[in-house]
Parts: sequence; C-alpha cells; structure tokens
Amino acid sequence: MSTVISNFGAESSVALADNGLLGVGSVSGINRMVPTMAFKVSRRFENGVFHISRLCLSHSTKAAKGSKIGMTLVDERIAHGRDVRPSDILAYDLVQGAHVRWSYIMDKSVPDPPTAVLLHGILGSRKNWGTFARRLAQEFPTWQFLLVDLRCHGDSTAIKKRGPHTVASAALDILKLLGQLRLTPRVVVGHSFGGKVALSMLDQTPKPLARPVRVWVLDATPGKVRAGGDGDDRPFELISFLRTLPKEVASKKDLVDSLVREGFSKDVAQWVVTNLRQSSTSGSSPSSFSWVFDLNGIAEMYESYEATNLWKIVEDVPRGVHVNFLKAERSLHRWALEDLQRIHTAEELAADEGGGVEMHVLEDAGHWVHADNPDGLFKILSFSFQGF
Repeated sequence: MSTVISNFGAESSVALADNGLLGVGSVSGINRMVPTMAFKVSRRFENGVFHISRLCLSHSTKAAKGSKIGMTLVDERIAHGRDVRPSDILAYDLVQGAHVRWSYIMDKSVPDPPTAVLLHGILGSRKNWGTFARRLAQEFPTWQFLLVDLRCHGDSTAIKKRGPHTVASAALDILKLLGQLRLTPRVVVGHSFGGKVALSMLDQTPKPLARPVRVWVLDATPGKVRAGGDGDDRPFELISFLRTLPKEVASKKDLVDSLVREGFSKDVAQWVVTNLRQSSTSGSSPSSFSWVFDLNGIAEMYESYEATNLWKIVEDVPRGVHVNFLKAERSLHRWALEDLQRIHTAEELAADEGGGVEMHVLEDAGHWVHADNPDGLFKILSFSFQGF
C-alpha cells in the first residue's frame, strides 16, 4: 500500500480513485496523508482562510483485520505561529511508500525520506507519471515520489506565473517547491521537455550539492531539438494547431479525428485530449470541454526548449552527480550521431572528475517511454532506488 499527498483540489472529502488508492483534494495548500479509505476533515473558516489541524496518520500493522487511522490534532497556528495559506508555487502529488511517515508540516528535525522528482513533458501533466510512481512506491516502500504539474500545465495553470516561461523558470519553480517542502531529492527523472528541466535544476543548484543525486533524462538531448516525422508528435506544429482551436471543444472524438486529419498519430491525439475537462463556467454547454493548460505559455516554453543548450552541465558534471540519458529504441529522429559521441566523451571525462554520465537504450519503445515499455523502463531506473 502507498500513500498519496496532494496540495491541489477543491474537494473537502476524499474520493476513491479507480486505481484502488485515494485521490486527494486539499484546501489552502495543506497536505493530507491518505491511506486507502475515505474520511472527511472538519475545518474552521475565518477571514477568508481555512485553518486546518495537522493530521498525523498511522497505519495499522494488522492489515488483515482492516486499516485503522490514528489521528493527533495540533492547531497549525499554534504549532507554527502562522495561518495555513494556499501553495503558490506548483500543483503536486507526493506518492509515498508504505514505510514512509513524513510530511513537511512535521518537526524540522525529522529527516526527509529518500525522494525522487518525476517531471512530465510538454503538454503533459503529473498524471502521466501516476501509475508508474505508484509501482515504484510499492517496490521501494522507503521512498517517496514527487509528481508536479509544470507551470502552464494541468492544475498549475490556475497558479498564475510571471514570464518569461522558459526551461529555466520551470526548473526554478521546482527548486522553490522543494525548498518549501524541505526536500533534497536523491533522484530527478524528466521525460522529454522535463529532461531539460531536470538538467536546468542541476545547473541552478548551488555547488557543491548537499548529497549525491542521479538525474535521468528520458529521450531528450541537452541541446538541439530535432523534429519528428510524419505521424509523430511534432510538438511545435501540434501547439500551433491547438492554438487555432476554440477554448471550448464540443467532442473529444471530433478533436481526435481532426488531429489525425492534420497528420498527427492517433496515439498523440488521444494523449492530447486527456488535457480536456468538462466545462463548468457559466454559459458553457453542459457537454463541452475546455483545456487545462495555458497554450500561450506552453508555446513560449517550447521555444525555450528548442533554444536552451545545457551541454555545459553534461560535459562538466559536478562531483557527486550522475547524469543518465535514456534513448528510446524507436525514437530515431531525436538522436544524431553527434549527440551520442558527445555523451560518450562526457562519460569518460566525468569518470575522471568524480561525477558520472551514462547512456542507456530502452528497447521496444518510442518517445512515450513510460507508456510504450513501462516494464523495461522500470528495470532500468530501479537501480537508482536500491540501497536505501
């Protein structure tokens, strides 16, 4: 069993998710640790602020007789001398293994458990990593996994950000969130755009690092971005096409058909429509859908992704850092011989300087590595979580 902590959502009660775990809604940015059962938490509302007591949850060791929750209520204003305010950085989920008993509102003397950050790609969301993170938490019960919606994506769209919207600003958001949560990750995994964000986090972190860290860059290079072929994702063209559409869409199926007619693959089209939610604004058709991302901001982020060059951090890896690149076997267009040669050279340099660079290939997978071959990806990543 794993636990999910979320900082975002408007629901005051906990709803059972289809994966058997609980989807968590929270008010005012307080984190709630939720085992697999439903309950409600009462709140006082004063001066526009919810004052929520701390929940310290313990799981019964007698699982066969059913789950039990022990609660200790401590008024947050007394404990910390401040009101609980909404998080103004990013929307996130924290998926915790069964042996983790930690929350950022606990005493600061309590050490943080081994933590990994999982970052999605452009036009994605933290949900892309949900199933994979729960599998990791089950296999490595002493670890916790932080899943975020990058700026302009998913629930983080509701948290207004100043520009510019770049790879570097997205990385800085995550570093700020980690600071607020008092977490120092041991592993950072980024897919595609998220891979460059992971490298930018490393670039912006003060050196020397507090502890060794492994960075995984999944199917992305540190420099030049190469466009896909016919039927592939072609992010720039995809973003441009989506910006021509109305803010509300009447039918997901019709949108999938439109994307396929424009030359995008059906897999990409079906993935894109996961970013649609049923409209709830006044005047909207009850059957219409609206986007949960900021396309103008995302377009700016993708331009930054194409322009950002982070080879410097790969070719001069800080001591204690290990950068792992993963190439999808069928993702031929993203990788040039020049990229592979530079990574190979960086491997040799890093070994001499006390750092590390390594190249991996994921067989039987296209760009969507955690969907195309999750078992193979799990096997490759697993050694990063062993020994803790």
